[in-house]
Amino acid sequence: MSGVRAPHGPLRQIRSYVRREGRITVAQRRALAELWPRFGVAESDAQLDFGAIFGRQAPVILEIGFGDGQSLCAMAASHSEQDYLGVEIHRPGVGRLLRTLEAQDIANVRVICDDAGSVLVNKIQDARLYGVHLFFPDPWPKTRHHKRRLVQSEFVEILRCKIVVGGYLHMATDWEPYAQHMMAIMTQASGFENSAGPGCYAPRPQYRPFTKFERRGQRLGHGVWELIFRRSS
Repeated sequence: MSGVRAPHGPLRQIRSYVRREGRITVAQRRALAELWPRFGVAESDAQLDFGAIFGRQAPVILEIGFGDGQSLCAMAASHSEQDYLGVEIHRPGVGRLLRTLEAQDIANVRVICDDAGSVLVNKIQDARLYGVHLFFPDPWPKTRHHKRRLVQSEFVEILRCKIVVGGYLHMATDWEPYAQHMMAIMTQASGFENSAGPGCYAPRPQYRPFTKFERRGQRLGHGVWELIFRRSS
């Protein structure tokens, strides 16, 4: 995440990702070229009008860093009453998601290929998101890299502004030290309540499918820690 301005605070330059474009397949390039007008959100200086983007009024869930998009598609397909906005910086993952949306004829997903911090600060109006999903973000395990972790106090305060009262922030990680870091940040954050109780991690809710990263972690004997916090004020 880069260029995130905390409310009433200075601009901090945080890069919470490294571009690893990898190889973009021919099919992914085709999807980016041909399916973007259907599912992509065009670049603009204006804030997003969800009603215009989705063609209806419905609760909007933001997923930050959706990877290949398979879990995002599964959730959107299972919950057609909600709209999903996926933000991902890596183009191969975006291309794959677009292909899946077309193949499964999923209509309630829109995609932004950009830095999530910039999108949150510049594109999303306050109190417009019903939920935010952050599943298995880069834990930046080395101590000197902890400042690059996405979940920081400034970031959480921005999310509090964007989530409606009664809405939620759901995070999941298979890196226990990062889970502890998230819990510490969220426990200190104002305006949020832990749905599982003070200091407790939540069970995996049925709406969140298993991800490929999670399955890989399970094969390596990793646990998974879920944090679900409701915006209370």
